Amino acid sequence: MSAADSANRRGDAMPTTEELGNRLAEDVLKAVAETGDDGLVNEVNKIVEAASSALQEAYMAAVRAQRAEAKARAFLNARLKQVRAAHATARPAAPKIG
Repeated sequence: MSAADSANRRGDAMPTTEELGNRLAEDVLKAVAETGDDGLVNEVNKIVEAASSALQEAYMAAVRAQRAEAKARAFLNARLKQVRAAHATARPAAPKIG
């Protein structure tokens, strides 16, 4: 019995190639953050590519998307910090009473 047949009998949906690629990319990028070894992305890519071109494409698309999203969030957070700091220094001092 195949994994898909087994999943269907249990009522579970088998994950799509895109979901598998996303999960793998997330795990690999966490491992890269933990180890500092950026080469893991390419090593895993080679292993996946040898077995499934569809999964390899989904994995690499997910890696690129997650890295782009992280860069965009870092930019957004830096810009917001800059604007908030500018607003904090531009506020007039509260008047002294008494």
